[in-house]
Amino acid sequence: MDFGVYLTFRNPRSWRRPIGEIYRDQIADAVRAEELGYGHVWTSEHHFRDDAWSPSLFPILGAIAGRTTRIRLGTYILILPFHNPVRVAEDAATIDIISNGRLDLGVGPGNFLSEYETFGVPRPQRRPRMHEGLEIIRRAFTEDRFSFEGKYHAFPNVALSPRPIQQPHPPIWVAAIGEQAIKQAAQRGYHLAGGGPPQSQMIYDGALRAAGRDPSDYHIAQFRVMYLAENRDQAWDDAEQYVHYVMTSYDDEFKRAQDLLSQEFSTPPVSEPGALRKLPELTFNGATILVGTPADAIEDLRRYSSQARMTHIVLWMHLPGLDPRKARRSMELFAKQVMPHFQD
Repeated sequence: MDFGVYLTFRNPRSWRRPIGEIYRDQIADAVRAEELGYGHVWTSEHHFRDDAWSPSLFPILGAIAGRTTRIRLGTYILILPFHNPVRVAEDAATIDIISNGRLDLGVGPGNFLSEYETFGVPRPQRRPRMHEGLEIIRRAFTEDRFSFEGKYHAFPNVALSPRPIQQPHPPIWVAAIGEQAIKQAAQRGYHLAGGGPPQSQMIYDGALRAAGRDPSDYHIAQFRVMYLAENRDQAWDDAEQYVHYVMTSYDDEFKRAQDLLSQEFSTPPVSEPGALRKLPELTFNGATILVGTPADAIEDLRRYSSQARMTHIVLWMHLPGLDPRKARRSMELFAKQVMPHFQD
């Protein structure tokens, strides 16, 4: 099982710091993650957020690549409908070269209505645009020269140069939560960047088999919000207000969307931070939030892995606003006390 650290470079107003400090701290933590034995560092894209959620992923990955040698570098996810897919292929190939073949390219359709309005892209087009863009990226990686004429893009005479080090191309992941989206990812042969309950993984494997694909050839990532400390009370004291921020900061965006994501995977209503630790279960986009001890994490991951296949765990420990020293301590506790129980 591969464990990865998820970084968003967010800087909420209530705990605002100089943005340069945020970037320096989290890039340094990517380096520390490599030292601790994590397999991936993942970055995330959003735009125009008051808390400065990172909008530009390839420069960040380039900075991390220059300071690391082993850890894999991933986008979880890049919102492909906002990008020129040929330029994405070029940037991805460049990061793969700089990192000596360590890139994982994860893409998704995005969901925030406000972003689509600003970019002038009709939101109902988000998933077909994404899949058309993925077709172009795949062909750029694998064909010497091609032309493309689609519904949203037209590119004559594409010849990607330089090519990525990984052949035939870096691993491509697709973010999917709803059943139809999961099946589309499987049918097209992409790894699954998930976040939902075990049923999501079962749907994905079933669709792979139906398409004549072997599930053992494909990866499944489970996204988790997690914070660890030496005891549960300390963990909650450290993290509760920041978990509350994660759960509520973009609730209005999901409500505006009024689609599958908001109806089935939105967070439960929470009136104030102090109420969180009293709830029997917390979820974010369909996956359990865990605030507790390393022993709690071991039990939770064993229970989940007994219910569904998963190859990667993407851990959001660097909660927006959290003291970076505490995020680093959580990362170290997980590496030293949890990861050894899941080594193959």
